[in-house]
Amino acid sequence: MGDHYQTLGIRRDATKAEVKAAFRRHALRDHPDRHAGTTDAAASADAARRFRQASDAYHVLSDDRRRAEYDFRLRGSTSSYARTSSSGWGASSSSASYGYGYGYGHGGGSWRRTPPGAGAGASAGSIDWELLLKAVTRRGFLINLGFASVMLSGATFLDGSILEIWKINNSGKSFEDAMEKVRKTEKGDT
Repeated sequence: MGDHYQTLGIRRDATKAEVKAAFRRHALRDHPDRHAGTTDAAASADAARRFRQASDAYHVLSDDRRRAEYDFRLRGSTSSYARTSSSGWGASSSSASYGYGYGYGHGGGSWRRTPPGAGAGASAGSIDWELLLKAVTRRGFLINLGFASVMLSGATFLDGSILEIWKINNSGKSFEDAMEKVRKTEKGDT
């Protein structure tokens, strides 16, 4: 599949409004309903193919997260990208995927980059570094990481503070001496 920006005929720094306007132009020109009455099946099929490509491009470029992922991967090596189908809700093209109807969904696929040196027989134990990077840079992960570090710092501070308070209140005594005094007090031996 080609470049989404070229498909819609826009620059790489196009705004969301420009992406939407470009998609509307393509939709008005290539929508299957517009070519439903034609007798030329090849022209109708070609228009449907162009409409699906424009729909896919709009789906990616209109969402900030998907666009950022696409741009990140596009800056790398475009020759190592392949459209793969994901299992789950979008494995079949459905009218619910875009809300346009007519079954021209994006198919639920996602952009995956094949790791360098890993052909079709990549080992199952290999690490997908891009997926790992994407997971550890998500907002939820970073919030949890920050919370965990605050909790660990607090526990370390509290542990050190308790020891310092003990030393201040019991100067010249050891912990064992204090425990012996507690045992004697509990037994009634003073």
